[in-house]
Amino acid sequence: MKQHTKLNQKQETIAEQQTESKVAREFSSSEELLRFDAGQTSVPPEITQRLQKSSAQISPSASRSWWKNIFGR
Repeated sequence: MKQHTKLNQKQETIAEQQTESKVAREFSSSEELLRFDAGQTSVPPEITQRLQKSSAQISPSASRSWWKNIFGR
């Protein structure tokens, strides 16, 4: 019986700690929410490796002025 009450007390304290750590936040914009979420979320290593590999394959575009692209010179 004592063990049962000790488990209940431990479960209650854990539940209280979890609810205290989940403080409600308000964001003024969706961009702010996305920035906050990106800061809290880690990128899996597999995704990081794939992004690095694919970005290494992209060649830099020719350094041509924007006005040359528009007027064709």
